[in-house]
Amino acid sequence: MPRLTSSQDPDVNVFMVSFQISSYLKQHLYRSNAENHRAGNMRATIKDVAEKSGVSIATVSRAFNQCDKVDHLTRERILTVAHNLKYSPSAAARSLSTHRTETIALLLPDLFGEFFSEVIRGVDESVQGRGYHLVVSSSHNNRTEIATALHTLRGRVDGLIVMSPNIDAETLTANIPLSLPVVLLNCQVEDGRFDVLNIDNFQGSLELVRHLIRHGHSRIAIIKGTENNLDAKERLRGYHAALIEAGLPSLTEYEVEGDFSEVSGFAAVEKLLKIDRRPTALFASNDSMAIGALSALRSHGISVPLDMIMGSFDDIPVAEYIKPSLTTVSVKINELGKTAVLRLVDALEQRNNHVNSRMLLPTTLVIRESCGCTRA
Repeated sequence: MPRLTSSQDPDVNVFMVSFQISSYLKQHLYRSNAENHRAGNMRATIKDVAEKSGVSIATVSRAFNQCDKVDHLTRERILTVAHNLKYSPSAAARSLSTHRTETIALLLPDLFGEFFSEVIRGVDESVQGRGYHLVVSSSHNNRTEIATALHTLRGRVDGLIVMSPNIDAETLTANIPLSLPVVLLNCQVEDGRFDVLNIDNFQGSLELVRHLIRHGHSRIAIIKGTENNLDAKERLRGYHAALIEAGLPSLTEYEVEGDFSEVSGFAAVEKLLKIDRRPTALFASNDSMAIGALSALRSHGISVPLDMIMGSFDDIPVAEYIKPSLTTVSVKINELGKTAVLRLVDALEQRNNHVNSRMLLPTTLVIRESCGCTRA
């Protein structure tokens, strides 16, 4: 610490003491910073990169933001210096300068089951490939939970992918700015301000039930999905359409509640087996319920497909490997997530030129053992 000078005027004394302490601290901190840099103990700053590269701080910032104003050689030199100094730009600082967070959020009703795992995998692969980060938020099963999640994400993400049976336009517009790009997956929202991507559930279930009928079956039961869920309603509609087309009656006793889980599939079969005229064919509205149904049938000594044939929906990876393998409606679940990201990135890049659209993802009937066909 330097010696302090004295004066007759106390105000001068205070000023001089403050000035000398300040000067001492600045010199001490400068020496400390320099020593830390030499020892490799202190994080390099954008100023260090600029000085070492012989350019301005603004040029370093432009290089990291991939601005066209910085030529290739200069950018390479800056990136090399930054690498040697172990410098990485502050995400918060970049966000302030670019007004972008480089983050996309995915809102899901649940994380249970392979379907959602595949959706997340497709979204994450596509997001990472385009230089964004992914935030996943789940278990938003009512409008209050969704509204809270949307409000929390405001200003923290560049775009939003929402898959929820309970979302509506009013909740969206009340909790996010209209400038935020949004893609809705399997949501029943009739609003042209959002991109909407749905699975062709109706056509898929229609084709599957037609296939079961072609095997000569007229007593065909369905394990329905979660009530008020768009996928479940459309798959039930396809089931009814196939029966009407074939001149077969729709019997309420053959329509059993489910919630897309294995447990509900098992419980549904227990109910169906108590009916006097048991069904001889079964359509489970998703593969998870079909797996539960197979377990229940097996526990009662009922063979699939010898005693009862079965079909389901989604074509999750395990559907091909269980015994018997499942005849199912195949949805490119991974592609569903990737397509959603493509629409979102297009909206981010095009901004005012982006045109919102409604897309229907086609399905394919995959024939395997559970319906009595030779494995394809």
